[in-house]
Order: sequence, then structure tokens, then C-alpha cells
Amino acid sequence: GNNVEQSPSFLSLHEGTNSSLRCNFSIAMTTVQWFLQDPRGSLINLFYLAPGTKENGRLKSTFDSKERYSTLHISDAQLEDSGTYFCAAYAQCSQ
Repeated sequence: GNNVEQSPSFLSLHEGTNSSLRCNFSIAMTTVQWFLQDPRGSLINLFYLAPGTKENGRLKSTFDSKERYSTLHISDAQLEDSGTYFCAAYAQCSQ
């Protein structure tokens, strides 16, 4: 099957520090989404991106379709960044 592997599976940050999350894909993907589920259970869409890089405040995401991975960088971590992060990847199916 097609696998998406996210690492690290658990991350503990101190306020003001930087860190990264990464998703690796078993096949080439066309688009990637990153979500944050906050401690109250709300799902927040952080990024939807084609290959390339996007920034949103203290967050930055890069998607490399050829190398089959995406990263999410968190700069100057704050309490509001707490929660569970998910990546979702979409592949273009051939007919």
C-alpha cells in the first residue's frame, strides 16, 4: 500500500525554541496538507501546498515531490502551538 510516515511521533518543546516535523511518502504525491488538532479537539488547517515552500507567521512548510517528503518548521514555539500535528498527502491517480 501507499504509506505516509510522520516523524518524530512525539515532540516536547520549550517556549521560544525551534523544531521540525517531517512526513515521508512511499510514492510521489502531488499535494500535501498539514493540520493541527488543538487540545480542545479543533482541527486547524495550517498549510495546503504543491511542491515548494510556504510560510505563515512562525510556521513554514516545504514539500519536495521528487524526494517524497514534506517538513513543517516551527519557530519560536508558543503555548498555542500545543496539540497533535497531522500531514495528509494526495496522489494523482492515473486513469
